[in-house]
Amino acid sequence: MGKDEIAYLGSDTVYEGKLSFKGTVRVEGKFTGDIVSDGTLNIGKDAHVRGTIAVGELLLSGHFNGEILAKRRTVIYSSGVLEGNLHTPTLLTEEGAVIEGQVNMRNPSRPEGQRPALEE
Repeated sequence: MGKDEIAYLGSDTVYEGKLSFKGTVRVEGKFTGDIVSDGTLNIGKDAHVRGTIAVGELLLSGHFNGEILAKRRTVIYSSGVLEGNLHTPTLLTEEGAVIEGQVNMRNPSRPEGQRPALEE
């Protein structure tokens, strides 16, 4: 477990339900359900997560299926697979990452239809 992680669900863990937390949580096992936090969710390389996620930041190295709202940013590493819908203002992907679904990157603080001013 990393120094900033407050909880770790290991690779032999199977969990169903609702998880809410502060800080950072790393999932390496199987999780089905809802995850809610303003913190950071780290889905490890061997993890399989299915459900709804609403977090501040998502780091995806494993497999996720469902709906994601990441308020600050989403990082999908080369081993990451996202099947579903993603809503995030910032998206970083490594070569080899897989996204099957819809990605929405509208900034929630900017009214829909309003484009940012172009720099001159």
